[in-house]
Amino acid sequence: MGIDLKGFNGFIFDMDGVIVDNYLYHIDAWGEFCKRHGLNFEVEDFTRKYFGKNNTDILQALFGKSLSITEIDMLGEEKEAIYRELYQPYIKPLEGLLDFMRELKIQGGKIAIASSAPQSNINFVVEKTCIKEYIDVSVNGNMVRLGKPNPDIFLKAAELLRIQPGKCLVFEDSFSGIQAAINAGMQVVALATTHKKEEHDPTITTINNFKELL
Repeated sequence: MGIDLKGFNGFIFDMDGVIVDNYLYHIDAWGEFCKRHGLNFEVEDFTRKYFGKNNTDILQALFGKSLSITEIDMLGEEKEAIYRELYQPYIKPLEGLLDFMRELKIQGGKIAIASSAPQSNINFVVEKTCIKEYIDVSVNGNMVRLGKPNPDIFLKAAELLRIQPGKCLVFEDSFSGIQAAINAGMQVVALATTHKKEEHDPTITTINNFKELL
């Protein structure tokens, strides 16, 4: 581990691919959603272009036009309902997460979730992984104007935690999320879930799961 955790007061966790390793379930859900709407869907192309981004950006790109807020909310929730139905029987926290969060709280750290996902998905994951007692604040994609790789979501989490960005450590799996953390002036640990370890920037600390930090 190339980062000293004692140098940080705030710990900001992306959700998908960090708290849970749910990449394949989201991909399956997007595939089913696109099938229902007659949209073209190629797994590798979709992952490269869209994974880690918010539903507003993804949906407008898929449909090739601007959508109203009402349309985005309705279509986004349709896709997320498909995802939750697919994932519910299999959901579990990433290995070592519960013990790691517990240790952070013992050491006096504050924990935030900062996810492009809608609040319905955050509530679903927090409940099913039993991490509610460790979470101080959560920020969803609807709480900021610009999605990742813009830094807004991580800066909002730092603001709510009342901790300076430079004192926050981010845990991310997507390339756009990692760039968002860097753009926010925060250090970042990459999770090799959505992308393999060798795909990540070698200058960034990359782990397979949280057991490696205990």
